[in-house]
Amino acid sequence: MKKLLYQFDTDALPSVFDNVVAYDGGADQVIPYGEVTPQNVGGLVEGAIFTRAPKDKRNTAIFVGGSNLLAGEMLYQAVQKKFFGNFRVSMMLDSNGANTTAAACVAWLSHGRSLQGMKAVILAGTGPVGQRAAGMLSREGASVSITGRQLDKTQATCDAVERRFGVKVHAIAAPDLDARTAAVQEAQIILATGASGVVLLEESHWKHLPNLKLVADANATPPMGIKGIDIMDKGAQRHGALAFGAIGFGALKLALHRACVARLFVQNDLQLDANEIYAIAKTMVG
Repeated sequence: MKKLLYQFDTDALPSVFDNVVAYDGGADQVIPYGEVTPQNVGGLVEGAIFTRAPKDKRNTAIFVGGSNLLAGEMLYQAVQKKFFGNFRVSMMLDSNGANTTAAACVAWLSHGRSLQGMKAVILAGTGPVGQRAAGMLSREGASVSITGRQLDKTQATCDAVERRFGVKVHAIAAPDLDARTAAVQEAQIILATGASGVVLLEESHWKHLPNLKLVADANATPPMGIKGIDIMDKGAQRHGALAFGAIGFGALKLALHRACVARLFVQNDLQLDANEIYAIAKTMVG
């Protein structure tokens, strides 16, 4: 029996990246749908849960993606509400690659060490990857702050992370290099999750920080968000800190994405969101 993965994307054009990785993860066929919403997903879910016998339902799975994390979360919840009894299939949420990217990065940051009590600053952390990384770092025991250009938007992001993960996250308004430099002065962990092409810290702004132990940049497109890190860094020593670049931990991100897809076809009641995906990442790092 073929392993069918239904790709529900909140964007008009379903992600080619997610489609390719789904095949590489073991799906026999990937069926993409674009502009899927909580209002129109009902019939699609019913088609997935009613068509195969209980013992065969593990061969059907759902992947929720798209560029908008909030829209993806709402869609993911709408799909869950259609399940009942054994009429359900395994599903995964990875809008904007936020869960797998953040999980891979934080899994490397926490590998072989405790983050308990460390001060972590996520630069430009109001986006999907920053939000997920904030939750994961906080649950590892770090004291996490998120910087953003506008305090009200940044605080709203922190509030959302706190509701989602049950943790405390601090908001810092840091609209320019000077403000971001000030924000990281006591940091032991710095993670940049900003947009491509935006330099968030110059090398001179962090290389002399006395407490810094870990520094990472999720930007895969030059210039780096944190100057002085190489995109290929995977625990490289940089000015006394261990550095991680987007490609350095990106290999784990891709392997993790594939591994999660493969797990969807093991049973029919698996639900993979941030916590579950991060738990898998920690078993794969190293």
